[in-house]
Amino acid sequence: MKLSDNEIRDITKLLEEGKTLPDKYRFMLFGDDRELELVWNGKTSDVTNVVLPFQTIEHVDEPRPESVRNQQLDIFDTSGRQLKGWTNKLIWGDNKFILSSLKNGPLREQIEEQGGIKLIYIDPPFDVGADFTINVEIGDEILSKEPNVLEELAYRDTWGKGQDSFLAMIYERLVIMRDLLSPTGTIFVHCDWRINSCLRQLLDEIFGNQNFINEIIWHYYNKMQGNVGRFASNHDVIFSYKKGDKHNFKSIKEKRDKPKKQQKRVWDKESQSLKQAKDENGNLVYYDDTHRTIDDVWRLHYLMPADRKEKVDYPTQKPEHLIKRIIESFSSEGDLIADFFVGSGTTCAVAEKLGRKWIGTDLGKFAIHTTRKRLINVQRGLKTAGKDYRAFEVLNLGKYERNYFVSGMSELDRKVQTQKETNREAALNSLIFQAYGGEPISGFRTIRGKKNNRVIAIGPANMPVSRLFVEEIIQECVEKSITKVDLLAFEFEMGLFPNMQDDSASKGVDMVIKYIPKEVFDKRAVDKGEARFHDVAYIEVVPSIKGNTVAISLTNYSVFYTQGSATETEKNLKDGKAAIVVDNGQVIKLSKDKNGMNNPREVLTKNWHDWIDYWSIDFDFESKKEIIRVKDSKTGETKDTWTGDYIFENEWQSFRTKQDRSLELQSAFWECSSGRRRIAIKVIDIFGNDTMKIIPVTIGGKV
Repeated sequence: MKLSDNEIRDITKLLEEGKTLPDKYRFMLFGDDRELELVWNGKTSDVTNVVLPFQTIEHVDEPRPESVRNQQLDIFDTSGRQLKGWTNKLIWGDNKFILSSLKNGPLREQIEEQGGIKLIYIDPPFDVGADFTINVEIGDEILSKEPNVLEELAYRDTWGKGQDSFLAMIYERLVIMRDLLSPTGTIFVHCDWRINSCLRQLLDEIFGNQNFINEIIWHYYNKMQGNVGRFASNHDVIFSYKKGDKHNFKSIKEKRDKPKKQQKRVWDKESQSLKQAKDENGNLVYYDDTHRTIDDVWRLHYLMPADRKEKVDYPTQKPEHLIKRIIESFSSEGDLIADFFVGSGTTCAVAEKLGRKWIGTDLGKFAIHTTRKRLINVQRGLKTAGKDYRAFEVLNLGKYERNYFVSGMSELDRKVQTQKETNREAALNSLIFQAYGGEPISGFRTIRGKKNNRVIAIGPANMPVSRLFVEEIIQECVEKSITKVDLLAFEFEMGLFPNMQDDSASKGVDMVIKYIPKEVFDKRAVDKGEARFHDVAYIEVVPSIKGNTVAISLTNYSVFYTQGSATETEKNLKDGKAAIVVDNGQVIKLSKDKNGMNNPREVLTKNWHDWIDYWSIDFDFESKKEIIRVKDSKTGETKDTWTGDYIFENEWQSFRTKQDRSLELQSAFWECSSGRRRIAIKVIDIFGNDTMKIIPVTIGGKV
């Protein structure tokens, strides 16, 4: 194929700069056996191969026990509690790095021990601006929780740039998912009319069109649409592919609305075929068929407000009967199922109910929290029914450092990327200092500025602050004899505090933690002083000790969030309309009458506990060390290593559900051995943000 002058010039320039040639030149220069390939702007065959550690934040293996029970040595005891074997995984983080770490890290061995992942179902969002916007109930009102900075950046960089950015995102992830599938595994990709044509070609390229199984049409007949100038879109598409030559499949039937008269057929040994059955008089035999074999058009209803037991008010939540059909048809009990866009946790919930093992991941912290509550409820239901259930862990994808994000790049690309990040951080830090009232300083590894007699460290905008990041700040403060530091960040790893603050205090460093408001990105808000930094939430508890038992009462909870400007909202509010904002930890309803007059502001968070969605207790926090498997880079051997942290064992919890908005503020009494211990209390607010407090108690003595 003859190249144009422009193509020759582009190729020459890329080669001189040491960059990878775009895939569009593959056919032109080298040829390819593939008949069809989907090409888009910026397509690359590069796949992330980094390995980041998984940090176990929480362990849940028994819902709401009221007292300690004797443990048996079976996998399950009589109440269904798992004591050993595979533990299900609920992982918070970017699924690109989660997938890469599952593929290349120590957890891969555990996955292979389970026979590999037998089924993957994903429902990746596309071109939906509300991906991370969540509706939260406050009394009789609904508050829309805006995406945090991490979520907004993820949306902008992945979905906000159009179809080509989505394809680039999903292509790399699908390649790794294929690798993680067992040889007999299958994948189901859920999509709608906006992206289905491209996805089909993409899946053909990755899995091979010979491995295509089905194009399933889900017709949700009860989702009504108005007059949109076209036929209403009342269906989604689910593509299914197998990895290898064989796959697990069981045909299933569904009951007909009314019996259908069918001709009876019998097996004829002579012809080795099915023939029409006849009676003794030679008449055809008919029967009433009450069930039909399910085909590739699924007429299943959409979730409606009436589905109260199942509905969790999460955007794009899928009904359990849809996922149940997939899991039952393409997997067996004990198989490992995965969903890397877990959302409201439907896949994990159905997998648990059907006796499958599971892995669920999501970038949204609220999604992880929603799924955690849902799975605890599933455990409770299975326990009540006398059925087995598995433990699950809540994990962070840790060690979010820049060098991991640019690994695998060429040296030139790495320098360019690093410089871009440096320039972007410098511009952002300038706005942060202006809003916070600090000034920049140089000459430090982690310290970026100062304010009065305190230095300032700033976390990255595109990733949560990790334990390692905080440890480096503390280390530098100790080295430089700095005793006061403010850590400003957009997002933190789950379970990061108060351990890090305790560690800081033990080394003589007073560390104050503050969230950076999104308003720092708005120069006008910064200039007006509307960008208010807020502290980490504050918990107050009171322990009660009776003999060898202890209970915890939650007595106060303070938050300091701000979402939206009350003054600006009132100014721009239309006549007869209302809006809800969060002003320094108070949820406030603003409204105007029909004449344009402001009504009195109504505070919706009338009590401190209105902010709490969930709280739980570990009655002996330091009883379970966090052990991770680490591979020695020199010897290649893998060994168990203690991280220095502990795993929060969820031993008691109370939380609000869609059906029950009440909350217990005192735990049950928990039986403990005599002596001193540390009790950890975790509180998660209505926005999905977690805070933890650790208190020492002495059982059999005074607090």
